[in-house]
Amino acid sequence: MGNKKELISEEREELLKTLKTRFEKNIKRHEGIVWDKIQLKLESNPEKLWALNEMEKTGGEPDVISFDEKTNEYIFYDCSAESPKGRRSTCYDIEAQESRKEFKPENNVVDMAADIGIELLTEEQYRELQLLGKFDQKTSSWIKTPVEIRKLGGALFADFRYNTVFVYHNGAQSYYAARGFRGALKV
Repeated sequence: MGNKKELISEEREELLKTLKTRFEKNIKRHEGIVWDKIQLKLESNPEKLWALNEMEKTGGEPDVISFDEKTNEYIFYDCSAESPKGRRSTCYDIEAQESRKEFKPENNVVDMAADIGIELLTEEQYRELQLLGKFDQKTSSWIKTPVEIRKLGGALFADFRYNTVFVYHNGAQSYYAARGFRGALKV
């Protein structure tokens, strides 16, 4: 298969089964959206299916959260209860990762998201996700940081405590075992 971002048929069938089961179990996240239409779209976009599989493999539990009528796209977010396990202990970006003198993490959020083929959730998207359930009650997730903040060395993360979404800042080079990131994918 090489560098091609495409699943073999067994992986594709297993992922579609997992996504359909999650879709049906969490119908309140996407009322009025029909699974068959999503599946058709996924089957005609193998690179998006590959990205969803990467989201799944890293613990994101992707699920459809809306449909954008203007662009004719289904929107998937990572809907795992806590920040995805396979994406934790990461600095914000490569600059932050390389700035660490010792205890460098293996990866960074921006590069991992790009490798998976997803976009980091913005603050607005993170708040939208929290309307669909309670996420990050024990963990936190890096969110897309405005350029002005990043230029000054900072990065943003968010979590859900005391029935409230909190958005915080940290040095972009920091990383914690309980902080990962969530992504969005348009199909």
